[in-house]
Amino acid sequence: MNSPAFSFTEQATLASAGSSGPALGRAGQISTPHGVIQTPAFIPVGTKATVKSVLPESMKDLGAQAILANAYHLYLQPGPEIVDEAGGVGSFMNWAGPTFTDSGGFQVLSLGVGFKKVIAMDTQTFRSDEVIAEGKDRLAHVDDDGVTFKSHLDGSMHRFTPEVSMQVQHQLGADIIFAFDECTTLHNTRSYQERSLERTRLWAKRCLVEHGRLTEARSHRPYQALFGVLQGAQYEDLRRKAAKDLAGLDEDGITFDGFGLGGALDKAELGTIVGWMCEELPRNKPRHLLGIGEPDDLFVGVENGADTFDCVAPSRQARTSAVFTDSGRVNLTNTRYARDFSPIDANCDCYTCANYTAAYVSHLFRAKEMSAATLATIHNERYIVRLVERMRASIIDGSFYDFKTEFLGRFYSA
Repeated sequence: MNSPAFSFTEQATLASAGSSGPALGRAGQISTPHGVIQTPAFIPVGTKATVKSVLPESMKDLGAQAILANAYHLYLQPGPEIVDEAGGVGSFMNWAGPTFTDSGGFQVLSLGVGFKKVIAMDTQTFRSDEVIAEGKDRLAHVDDDGVTFKSHLDGSMHRFTPEVSMQVQHQLGADIIFAFDECTTLHNTRSYQERSLERTRLWAKRCLVEHGRLTEARSHRPYQALFGVLQGAQYEDLRRKAAKDLAGLDEDGITFDGFGLGGALDKAELGTIVGWMCEELPRNKPRHLLGIGEPDDLFVGVENGADTFDCVAPSRQARTSAVFTDSGRVNLTNTRYARDFSPIDANCDCYTCANYTAAYVSHLFRAKEMSAATLATIHNERYIVRLVERMRASIIDGSFYDFKTEFLGRFYSA
């Protein structure tokens, strides 16, 4: 049932730099009903059908190829029925390009155990099946059928199952949607990770069945590609098993169109873990690395086979006056920027850097003006979008490793 309206083409591979194994990094093209995504690509996050403080038109101007919205948040507000009536999340937010929605599985992690939205964690601390962040209440409870959770908005109780997640995401109408999964923390025990992996596999099968039913029932809508989500924490055998299991699923001819590389990840082992999964996945389907957006992590992800990425970090950090420059991340409220009448970054081609000085944006933050967040977010999103664009170009022209060494040497020199 997988549709020709969605496809992935590999265009160039990353030279393996002396490695005996196959090159995992690549440049490619994802075709969707609402346009093409040239990969590797960074996908900005518009959690509630908006990138905070920035209009969709600005996101298009800064080069964003797609936007990722959050199924959990849009389910609670305004509700998937309203988004469906509007023609889908793209029409609802006046975004003509491709869209993604995540499944809500990550919110099960953050609600269930109280951790902030951080993917990279430290594995060298405690292990517990009942892990929960200090001082937090558990707002979600997982069982083999699904998840019961309490709304962070009004305390009302809700239930997500694989079928409900598919129903919500079909109503939201994104071009790329994700299977419902349980996102564990790195603090869970090995035995819990094993049980959770099997739960996610069984949920993936149910997602495929419901996705097939809804695709037929909603044939008047553009085709939506379904990505399976791989878990397995820091364990090689579990990550490889997840990749093989989900790549091999076939429910009456319905298979996954691509794959999400999910879960909490040990930052120190990010490349190794991504490589384990990508070595097992078919090369003719795209791979999305969920929740990754720091420059060094993006290089690692691209090098080890990830095609697309999403993360709230560029916009979230921008709202605190932290902005990217080629010399590293800086804070515009520092005194040194009060009289800095040059752009935030002389090498940046964004709207903010073309029209405003660091001193002016610094003043806006100090004066607590809302436009500060807008200008800083435009800069940060463009900086990361362009960085991954440059990675793509360097894969195609064979200069990736030189570009990586030169960029990271400057960015992390402080």
